[in-house]
Amino acid sequence: MERGIRYQFIDLSEKGLSAGELDSVSRAVGREALIDTTGDRFKKRGLAHVDYDPGEEILKDPLLLRTPVVRDGSKAVIGADPSAWASFAVK
Repeated sequence: MERGIRYQFIDLSEKGLSAGELDSVSRAVGREALIDTTGDRFKKRGLAHVDYDPGEEILKDPLLLRTPVVRDGSKAVIGADPSAWASFAVK
């Protein structure tokens, strides 16, 4: 807990999201928002030139996931969006 907010840190280089967690985030933000299409990992894998399923690719290679992932129940924000994160803190 930091500043009164519970959080869970997941080091994607060691362990990815579970399929259930990824599905929950996907429902909140949409499958197309999951992958960091501007990152080196995406470019090195050549995904810009093929059809792919974002969820399947992230389960195979968690470092493709856009970060950070911030969740509050069924709500989620993916990528840097401080104003959206702040909306989670207002209860």
